[in-house]
Amino acid sequence: MSRLSLVLAVLLMLSALSLVTARFQARQLYIEAGRLEDKARQLDTDWRRLQLERAELARNARIDGMARADLHMVPGSPDRTIYIKNEAAASIPGGKEGGQ
Repeated sequence: MSRLSLVLAVLLMLSALSLVTARFQARQLYIEAGRLEDKARQLDTDWRRLQLERAELARNARIDGMARADLHMVPGSPDRTIYIKNEAAASIPGGKEGGQ
């Protein structure tokens, strides 16, 4: 009977150690899940901020202002426009390439 009691005591100790280990791992995973959720929220916030920044940088008024101020660009006018005539297209009836 003492052998059976000894075997049951060993099994009980192994079960208790297994329970402690499982609870420790569960706590570690819970903490890690919290960290990852915080990181996901931070990344989502960064993504939204970057989307707003991209939209702001791509605004036509901003691009136009930078082109005028930094590059000294001006809008095209008809007196500054150069038209190029294509001699090959002019020789084809209808004036289009490919005969259509």
